[in-house]
Amino acid sequence: MSTQRLGRGLRALIPEVEEVEAAGDIQEISLDLIEPNPFQPRRHFDPEKLEELSQSIREFGLLEPVILREYGESFQLVAGERRVRAARLAGLQAVPALFRDFSDVEMMKVALVENLQREDLNPIEEAEGYQRLIEEFSFTQNQVAEAVGKKRPSVANALRLLNLSDTEKYMVQDGRLSAGHAKVLLGVSDVKKRMQLANKVVKEDLSVRQLEELLKKPKRVPRGTFKIKSPELVDLEEDLQRIFGTKVSMSYRQGAGRIAIEYYSDEELERLLEMIRGI
Repeated sequence: MSTQRLGRGLRALIPEVEEVEAAGDIQEISLDLIEPNPFQPRRHFDPEKLEELSQSIREFGLLEPVILREYGESFQLVAGERRVRAARLAGLQAVPALFRDFSDVEMMKVALVENLQREDLNPIEEAEGYQRLIEEFSFTQNQVAEAVGKKRPSVANALRLLNLSDTEKYMVQDGRLSAGHAKVLLGVSDVKKRMQLANKVVKEDLSVRQLEELLKKPKRVPRGTFKIKSPELVDLEEDLQRIFGTKVSMSYRQGAGRIAIEYYSDEELERLLEMIRGI
């Protein structure tokens, strides 16, 4: 299964249900025999939405089959964990299912694509899913982008969120911080200051724009400073810091100067190189 085919989305990974129905491929499978997808990137399932889906299933039944692969004496979910959970809540004993002979890497791709297309993943779950493809299956960022049908810079920006502290990640996961807030905060290299800013965003309900303006406030310049940077140069530095997610400093004099981009680990260096190569 090529990454080019995968890039066209879930329907490129899994044939149309109508086609499979014509082939008589759908079977009723006991819920007791179905195990979760070990590569499922999604960890949070909204209880209220699950209850709504279970009510619909009680009334109309499960209209879309889940996707399974054989796993010893039981079956593993490839796609459809939310439907399986809701079916259990609705009191069903079995669900309609299709079978596919997927490898582990294909299982992960399908789980990622299904959730991304339905916008079911929070930004941290999305980034962790990409990271698993990179770490466990030796994907490059370009291959990840092709597999999930996104542009490489989008994947790179998502992966940047993993540089947040655990507390900051949790704030993104539960919706107190948006991915936009997080990307602005990643331009602050001082970890303690970044956490203070994150708490300020939550406490004062600041928008992303307000956070950006907060970071643009002029800084006190110590006595004896050789030269104060122009506002235009400061704005350029801040723009670059938001793009690269790390501290950037610039100097400029009569059309010449220097740009310094800081990094703090080999992984961070590789991420920056990937971004620069893609520009």
